[in-house]
Amino acid sequence: METLFTTDACTMPTTERPLRLAEFDALFAAAVRSVERRDTGVRLHLSGADGLADLVRDLTEREASCCSFFTFTIDGSDQALTLDVSVAPAR
Repeated sequence: METLFTTDACTMPTTERPLRLAEFDALFAAAVRSVERRDTGVRLHLSGADGLADLVRDLTEREASCCSFFTFTIDGSDQALTLDVSVAPAR
């Protein structure tokens, strides 16, 4: 299990935000099999081709580096991956 902890503000330039959103949209459309709501976020169950875990890790690391209010926890493998996304209750 791998967890990325962050702090509190988005630093991504506004012009880059649509590109990142498109990356998440493509990932979710291709790989998300179910979603569970949590108190402070969601748990996504994903599956896909070889390289899915690396793709999710790369995308969430880049997101955590600019949007520090998110916490991402990744567990599993390409065929059965769980991604927990949470935010502080104040967010």
